Amino acid sequence: MSTIAVTGGFGYSGSHVSRRLLAAGHRVLTLTNSPRRPSELSHRLQVSPLEFDHLDSLTSTLEGCSTLVNTYWVRFDYGGFSHAQAESNTRVLFAAAKNAGVRRIVHVSITNPSIHSDLPYFAGKARIEQALTELGIAYSIVRPAVFFGGQDILINNIAWMLRRLPVFGVFGDGKYKIRPIHVEDFASIIVDECAASGDRTMDAVGPESFSFRELVSMLATAIGVRRPLVSVPRFLGYLVARIVGLFVRDVVLTHDEIAGLTANLLASDAPSMGSISLSDWAREHRQTLGVRYASELARRRDRSVRYGA
Repeated sequence: MSTIAVTGGFGYSGSHVSRRLLAAGHRVLTLTNSPRRPSELSHRLQVSPLEFDHLDSLTSTLEGCSTLVNTYWVRFDYGGFSHAQAESNTRVLFAAAKNAGVRRIVHVSITNPSIHSDLPYFAGKARIEQALTELGIAYSIVRPAVFFGGQDILINNIAWMLRRLPVFGVFGDGKYKIRPIHVEDFASIIVDECAASGDRTMDAVGPESFSFRELVSMLATAIGVRRPLVSVPRFLGYLVARIVGLFVRDVVLTHDEIAGLTANLLASDAPSMGSISLSDWAREHRQTLGVRYASELARRRDRSVRYGA
């Protein structure tokens, strides 16, 4: 039995990874910004705060851990968090892992990162990948595009809007691709990579690839609604997202996210690493998919509330 550290063990992907590691017989330490968040995992995990401002303390916390699973990042710049700060914090985390004698880091990145990208999310992810490869610790870099299942945001909220809006706007021609993976398939990959050897980089993608227009059409059919899909300019789609965001008190979609999606950065031609198809899953969960809006900011505003509540 080994001790494996997981950032965000009470969060979305981190909780799925933690459960699978526990089932495999590992001890799990979670480093989290939400140490008081209620969770069914609270009494099964060792819990420590993410102390990015205290390298020595973070190093001490990680001592005795064989592996670090890093899911930490931010979706967009807002208030007290930013991509630049997330990049800086991740470098501190990696330094602490090296100082603590951690033997392997399994790092969650994104499909198609590039240090030359003008999108901070993708450029920052690329710089962190480079930093990890130069750290001198064995690593796995796992690159998912979009998650579905459980308490996901993007797929659920597309269905939420399909249930409520009379038409659905598709940015441009909608032919750009997206390659979603179920969060349980992703968690299984992470657990496997904890036991791997050597340095590995892979796209973590599911068995189906959709154009964005195909994805929205499939979800509408799955939940039993009929909505016209209308091609709209990116600025108009962003404006609608801003208006919806005012009602739900959230950032529904950002300029950068639209740019990344329409530039095919959530696409991959890699072999499937998952077995659960989105189309089958959406039909099986048609009664609940998109019934409730999933808010990114609500999860950050009150870290004492159960995740997804």
